[in-house]
Amino acid sequence: MTNEALRYQPVEVSPPGDTLRDLMDERSLSQAELSRRLGRPAQAVNEILAGKKEITEDTAIELERVLQVPAHFWLAREAQYREYLARGRAQHANKSAVPWVRAFPLKAMQAAGILPSGRLTAGFVESLVEPMLSFFGVASPEGWAAQYDQLQAQFRRARPDAQTDVAAITAWLRMGEIQAQSREVPPFDAAKLEGALPIMRALTVEDAATIGRELTRLCAQAGVVLVFVPALQGAHVSGVARWLHGRPLIQLSLLGKWNDTFWFSFFHEVGHVLKHQSRRAVYLDDASSGNHTTSPDELEANRFASEVLLPPALVNQLSQLALTEASVKTWAAQIGLHPGIVVGQLQHRKRLPWAHPLTKLKARYDILTKA
Repeated sequence: MTNEALRYQPVEVSPPGDTLRDLMDERSLSQAELSRRLGRPAQAVNEILAGKKEITEDTAIELERVLQVPAHFWLAREAQYREYLARGRAQHANKSAVPWVRAFPLKAMQAAGILPSGRLTAGFVESLVEPMLSFFGVASPEGWAAQYDQLQAQFRRARPDAQTDVAAITAWLRMGEIQAQSREVPPFDAAKLEGALPIMRALTVEDAATIGRELTRLCAQAGVVLVFVPALQGAHVSGVARWLHGRPLIQLSLLGKWNDTFWFSFFHEVGHVLKHQSRRAVYLDDASSGNHTTSPDELEANRFASEVLLPPALVNQLSQLALTEASVKTWAAQIGLHPGIVVGQLQHRKRLPWAHPLTKLKARYDILTKA
């Protein structure tokens, strides 16, 4: 976001000609005499006094010689005044950007701390144009369209019917981009990422804080940036895998917060990174899409995630597992998996209904933002 200490936003700025006129009055200097001393036409001096003509570097030096006021003072006054005028023009132009702002999930973005809080009146929404442009790092809605609206050509949607809100999706993606900016990782190493899979799987039995810290560390060692970004209304995205600035980025929303969904989503995105190394594709995944997707890439990533969590050699054992709390817990401990994930696998394979009492074995995670 913009550093407020660097932003010059006075309520009103007078033209530097007003200061020049005050100095002329103090020195009983007429406009005609100042014109002669500067060697400038009277019309040019008149335009400077009226703020119609800018004080250039050469003029600033000439004023310094005549009035003994440093050139940098005049240049600073001129720059402040011109910025003030430019901001006024930009504020007027912001009125036309209001429909663009309204396309975004404003309340959700306020709740996430992206936008200032306040009642979304017409005037307040207009005041959100500047924060929205700053958030996306663009100069105008046209700049957003060039950078983000066109990004949807690279989207690979797991649920094309639901993932249609480009404004919400791009806002959520941008939240991940901002987090990723501060992360430095070595070049991507696919072998190292694949080698870390057993260690990652073993983390399923740990607490949320340990999971977040260790997954972030293991991914970073393999050259992958992992960020956790709260779900944003309208996006319908549980995770994304993409390449950003030459490195793979996995972004998870913890949509639903259930641990079986989280782990499936995580390994699903790892599957995209390892198996689908297109540097242009943006895989928008929704864990609720399940096997309903027809995309070959999505189906392959689904299989990858399932096999990491439950290797094929264990599938037959799962099919014979007694559906009791004690049996699920004992078997989960034997295979080094959280019992909630075992329950999720049973439900996915339709051995258990989604409302079965064993669902209580699942854990819920808060957003893991601390690495």
